[in-house]
Amino acid sequence: MLRDEGSVSVGAVEDAFDISPMTARRDLALLAEGGHARRTHGGAVLPELAAHEDSFQSRVGQDVEAKRRLGQAVVETIEPGETIFVDCSSSSYYVVREILDSGLRATLLTNSLPLMALVGGADAPQVELIGLGGSYRKLTQSFVGAQALRAIESFFADRVIFSCKGIEREGFLTDPDSLEAEVKRAMISHSRAVSLVADTRKFEEHGLNVIVPASSVNEAFLADPPSAGVRRLESAGVDVTKV
Repeated sequence: MLRDEGSVSVGAVEDAFDISPMTARRDLALLAEGGHARRTHGGAVLPELAAHEDSFQSRVGQDVEAKRRLGQAVVETIEPGETIFVDCSSSSYYVVREILDSGLRATLLTNSLPLMALVGGADAPQVELIGLGGSYRKLTQSFVGAQALRAIESFFADRVIFSCKGIEREGFLTDPDSLEAEVKRAMISHSRAVSLVADTRKFEEHGLNVIVPASSVNEAFLADPPSAGVRRLESAGVDVTKV
């Protein structure tokens, strides 16, 4: 109904599926949590293109082979003992999986609950975990807001590993959510080196909120990138590794 009409009311859902108002509201809330709708007073609308955000659960199962290649390429460049900010992206999740599998010694600082669970449940005593808490976003399973920013600003890391929603033609890296963009920006400003990990989708998608210009990135690990996208980053001074 949302795809056909662009919007739907609680009353329309009640009538179409013969359910209670409470059930209709709950179902619309679930669609919103999954990134498939945006709740409005009395109903829901399709998420706008620039504001659309997929859930972590859906993203972590996409382009798995490419993300594994990205993880392997990044880990080859990490020195033992590095301190690393890691964002809540699914690409970064695969980098951390590779860190754990490789036996590399590192300290990871993250606002991602799935990453905390991954590292906390691994038999990897050589990896130290520092969780960055704050307000919890169920969609991305991450902590954001003022508390998360204060936690980030109390550290300075060797590097940050992060991804984004879109790599814009105008030279900006973007995210659908302003709070997530703030967290990534804080991690970048408190790191000696900045490592972007991205698959080819990032050159096709768009986010509403600017994280940083591409010129703030030192190195980019790209899975199957378009040639124009590579040239765009290289022209901004980014050292590109294609995997």
